[in-house]
Amino acid sequence: MEIALLGGSFDPPHVGHLLAAAYVLATEPVDELWFVPVFGHPLGKPLHAPFEHRSALTELAVADLGLERARVSRVESELGGEGRTVDLLEHLHRKHPDRKWALVLGSDLAAERPQWKRFDRIEQLARIIPLERAGFPVPGGSGPVLPEVSSTQVRKLLASGGDASHLVPGPVLRAIQAAGTYRMTAPA
Repeated sequence: MEIALLGGSFDPPHVGHLLAAAYVLATEPVDELWFVPVFGHPLGKPLHAPFEHRSALTELAVADLGLERARVSRVESELGGEGRTVDLLEHLHRKHPDRKWALVLGSDLAAERPQWKRFDRIEQLARIIPLERAGFPVPGGSGPVLPEVSSTQVRKLLASGGDASHLVPGPVLRAIQAAGTYRMTAPA
């Protein structure tokens, strides 16, 4: 069994995340796809909502997607907030030695690879599935370009009272509005 991991802050989850997941499940030989919200951002970027809230929002997004082979994993919380991708993959290999792993990486992360802890080891532990995001071309890329949407853009819209309904699944947006999440967040 091979499981694709789609990690991110999901602060909040948006349609770009869902499109990436649907594409991977439709085109890659994986049995499942796990959305893996980060517990703490490994490169020090601020998180605007607590881990449990971001995880719950991601579960709403996945449920709205309606893909039986997609789920949310809270495995990052098992690493105590200090985990990096290589630590996560080593943990998963110990916990599930019978499974193979793939890592979905957006092309926007290519420039950050030198900052990653032991990227060479990551490539040993997981098959890399590259996805092209708008504005970050992949040389020789053959898949579709994912739309230019980001959690930062969504947070700015929500903080200013703008309409994010075209960027965020309805159940997620309703949960954000009910909780008042991102309302007072300074655009970052």
